[in-house]
Amino acid sequence: MRGERATYLATREAGVYLTRMLTPLPLRRLVLPAYLSFFACAAAAADRNWPVYLGDKAGSHFSTLDQITPENVSRLEVAWTFNAGDATEQTQIQCNPLVIDGVLYGTTPRLKVFALDAATGKELWRFTPAEPNGVNRGLAYWTNGDEKRILFGAGKWLHAIDAKTGKLFEDFGDKGRVDLSQGLDRDVTGLAIQANTPGVVYRDLIVMGMRLGEGPAPAAPGHIRAYNVRTGKLVWKFHTLPQPGEPGYETWPEDAYQRVGGVNVWTGMTVDEERGLVFCPVGSATFDFWGGDRVGDNLYANCLLVLDAATGKRVWHYQFVKHDIWDRDPPAPPNLLTVTRDGKEIPAVAQVTKSGHVFVFHRETGEPLFPIEEIMVPTSDLAGEVTAPTQRVPVKPKPFARQLFTAEEITNRTPEARRAVLERFARLRPHMMFQPPSREGTIIFPGFDGGAEWGGAAVDPHGILYVNSNEMPWVLAMIDASGATSLGQQVYLQNCTGCHGANREGNVAASIPSLVGVEQRLTREETFEVVTKGRNVMPPWGFLSEAQRHAVVGFIRGEAESPAPARSNDQEEKVSEEQWTTYVSDQDKPGFREPPFTHTGYNRFLDPDGYPAVRPPWGTLNAIDLNTGEYVWTTTLGELPELTAQGIPPTGTENYGGPVVTAGGVIFIGASKDEHFRAFDRKTGRELWKTKLPAGGYATPSTYEVNGRQFVVIACGGGKMGTKSGDAYVAFALPERK
Repeated sequence: MRGERATYLATREAGVYLTRMLTPLPLRRLVLPAYLSFFACAAAAADRNWPVYLGDKAGSHFSTLDQITPENVSRLEVAWTFNAGDATEQTQIQCNPLVIDGVLYGTTPRLKVFALDAATGKELWRFTPAEPNGVNRGLAYWTNGDEKRILFGAGKWLHAIDAKTGKLFEDFGDKGRVDLSQGLDRDVTGLAIQANTPGVVYRDLIVMGMRLGEGPAPAAPGHIRAYNVRTGKLVWKFHTLPQPGEPGYETWPEDAYQRVGGVNVWTGMTVDEERGLVFCPVGSATFDFWGGDRVGDNLYANCLLVLDAATGKRVWHYQFVKHDIWDRDPPAPPNLLTVTRDGKEIPAVAQVTKSGHVFVFHRETGEPLFPIEEIMVPTSDLAGEVTAPTQRVPVKPKPFARQLFTAEEITNRTPEARRAVLERFARLRPHMMFQPPSREGTIIFPGFDGGAEWGGAAVDPHGILYVNSNEMPWVLAMIDASGATSLGQQVYLQNCTGCHGANREGNVAASIPSLVGVEQRLTREETFEVVTKGRNVMPPWGFLSEAQRHAVVGFIRGEAESPAPARSNDQEEKVSEEQWTTYVSDQDKPGFREPPFTHTGYNRFLDPDGYPAVRPPWGTLNAIDLNTGEYVWTTTLGELPELTAQGIPPTGTENYGGPVVTAGGVIFIGASKDEHFRAFDRKTGRELWKTKLPAGGYATPSTYEVNGRQFVVIACGGGKMGTKSGDAYVAFALPERK
């Protein structure tokens, strides 16, 4: 299928056939033209809109609008700008806005929902959730012709909002909202739950995933659930952590379903409405980087899981990574498309990955459409870790990101940069695919954010996939979590180092603030509130006891603390045999158990000047023909002006947010660190146009038509890769005819 456009065509043709078969010839001459006229109007309305996250329920990012072409795209101008007014330092906007019948629906940096006149950018209404938390990537929409509902996730809450007024539907859930922390088969009070990506609507259901904790701290289970869009009542639930008697249970420890977290869909899903299938890219189990307490392949983690959309029953699945300890979960919704083999059309589904691969399957059966090989991989030397002996890699298409960081790939930007990187490179574990996490430091390449990232890929009706890619190395280093000298440090190592680092200096490139000197910026009470309730992208840590929260606040503020609970006599920095024996002896005790390891954070491998440690390109845009598995073209995405001024060809940059492709022959994408919005020729990959945005466009754009004029709009929230935050949505269009 080719998204909602294909659904329209199939429905129209079926109607034409039935009209011809069942209607007498004299009446047919009257009925058939009226029928086709009705469908022409319906198709035009559908094409003018952007009614679903990423364009349609097939996740195609494709629009049939063709007013903007390679020949005229350079004439684009700003049609309107909307400033939400609530950006603060380190906020973001990742929203792909909906546009329906001339009204644009989006979210602000502080997670307020708004409606705008899509032709002018004038605000029509605004909704403020009671407990905003996290980020938002978009909204879902449902209508029965009379009611029009916006389904919106903020923190753990799913809201139903009247698209006409911005008011909650009081008949949905508890006075307009559903608590997603309920019904997960265990107590998840205080654990991080964020509905950051919209669910998918199938008939009168909304199928929901959620973002959960990924670190050593406890996390909720990521079961997939469907709710009635009118009442908010739970209709079905699929256990992504299988329970006794369910398929996949044997791939986990016996009690894993009671204590392991994650295995959640944080990316969004796609729906084949004709076949009644929902395609769910399921994430990793926690802890991301050590799995000694979840020995086994761990179904349905790291899977493309296909469910019956009406009942939640499993149809088929494919696991990309077994026993994941690299955070290699699928980063984006899969694309539904049609490919051609030997003259026959095949319904297909394509999943891009953080590792830079594309897996392509028959949509109905799960049969791979290109060969996939099983490769031997290294084993881990961390106590208790049992890695899978083999992993799966597609033979075709070839990866859209480099797979090995060898000495030959080290930057040669300057002799000094190369020397500094080489010195560090020599101290790290030699890089190879699926090298396990280590104390020395393991190179992750492509990095934790891909390869492909949450912006995902676009596909066109010809079976061509368009995907932007990061080519950034990161370094993962593991440390002993029991080496703390105080309770506050112990809590910090277990829960905070992943983002703020072992030295509390944060991560500018990831827009994570330093905690050094926090006592000069926040009072103790304010710090305690942030730890408890979260702020911006930081989740709440209310699951910690009050004593633990006070202790970690004291640690990050540099206050004197009581000693940590006694540890073993072995004071080496590595986990001792006694500590491991104690950990193993706790395995039969119920509930969460703290892993013996944590990590030093999500750290990019950079040279001393802050540029990637690897040679360019650092960001690319790629077109891949999924009929054949061959590349159509590859080009760099993004440019660093200071390097261009030195005579260095455009390097591409790290990038976040996906592309949109149009029938007019143009690809639109922001995403790049240089804060530009670009248009590329769909056939050749040639850059046709670019413009500087008020802040980085780290979101997927939308395109739509109002009053005969095609617009392209993108959220400019910035706040990633060390760039400034913003609060604007900017819409572009060709000049109006005088």
